[in-house]
Amino acid sequence: MLWVKICGLSTPEAVETAVEAGADAVGFVLAPGSPRTVDAAQAASLVRAARDAARRAERSIETVAVVRNQTLDDVARLAREAGVDTVQLHGDEPDAVAEALRAAGFRVIRALSAGDYTRRTAEGWSSPDRLLIDAAVPGSGARFSDDELGTAPEGFWALAGGLSPENVASAVQALEPTGVDVSSGVESSRGVKDLGLIKAFIAAARTVL
Repeated sequence: MLWVKICGLSTPEAVETAVEAGADAVGFVLAPGSPRTVDAAQAASLVRAARDAARRAERSIETVAVVRNQTLDDVARLAREAGVDTVQLHGDEPDAVAEALRAAGFRVIRALSAGDYTRRTAEGWSSPDRLLIDAAVPGSGARFSDDELGTAPEGFWALAGGLSPENVASAVQALEPTGVDVSSGVESSRGVKDLGLIKAFIAAARTVL
């Protein structure tokens, strides 16, 4: 089944809606400079809300901290304080940061633009972590051109960037990712999640076999 992540959540209501609607993962932005940024204490409260909702639904939920070009010490501290399962590296972090986070017990998602992924793999780069392929400007709501990606990653990879309830099914059919990740596509205004759009996005994603 397609893995579905709802990202940039900042309220218990949005978290509970995502979990109850069937999301596999929920993400919290712990990097500065985003309208979706929450601090570690807020994230910890949202993680608890996610796990409580998952228990009520008798299912599991993956909780993800999204970071960008922060120091390893800061990332590890924020992830521990938030109590997340997974850290999503959304900047230019070296592979050593991912290795250290895995050693500390966190799962890792490596986010790259389609162009950066194509360039890295052409140079022989590979990663043991799950990949997320995003637009050049994360959180902008922009889609990358399908031909930018070239050859799709082997193994688990999630598609992000410009997805919405209206286009997620066709995007998945075209590129055949393992999962999808949405943030701005389920917002009523920048940084403000729309509960109806969250439900609609997950329902649309679940139509793809």
